[in-house]
Amino acid sequence: MPGGRRFGNSMVSFISKLSSGYWNVMDPANGFTAISSKALRYLPLDKIAVDFSLKATCLFRLNTIRAVVHDMPMLSEYGSEKSNLRISRVLFQFPFKYLNCLSKRIFYNYFLRDFNIGSLELMMAFILMGFGLIFGGIHWIVSFETRQPATAGTVFLAGLPIILGFQSLLAFLHYDLANIPQKSITSMEA
Repeated sequence: MPGGRRFGNSMVSFISKLSSGYWNVMDPANGFTAISSKALRYLPLDKIAVDFSLKATCLFRLNTIRAVVHDMPMLSEYGSEKSNLRISRVLFQFPFKYLNCLSKRIFYNYFLRDFNIGSLELMMAFILMGFGLIFGGIHWIVSFETRQPATAGTVFLAGLPIILGFQSLLAFLHYDLANIPQKSITSMEA
């Protein structure tokens, strides 16, 4: 596989993991996909994309029904065939599709269907980082316009919430990593 394609594939894989919540799937953009008939019955098939983001939207929808997903290893062989993927076309479509899946997944899993420690960590991350950035930005502009350096207390009051907010965001990501579905749909119906 060419280096540029390998790098692009790893970036798409990471973004797909983030948007779907399946951090355990190594290469969601390339691989074998098999879905049980029971899981398939729960999926809203009309809401799954039929373009290059098919696997991403399918994984997102599988996460909303808390389906267990496993990697199925396969050997990838790239010959002289040409890909019909146009980077210039998908470069502007993919980010919005992945962001849409991510925001829906976060809302569904952490606010609508459940409210847990991950929800609190994410809220605190946004509140603290938002306060620190706004407060720091305002005082930075004032310092720039007045040519007066900000006091150590002002810098501390802007920096500490950003640091604590970032730590809270990391804690949320840790919680999200541990929140991968473990119980299959078929075992829940018994």
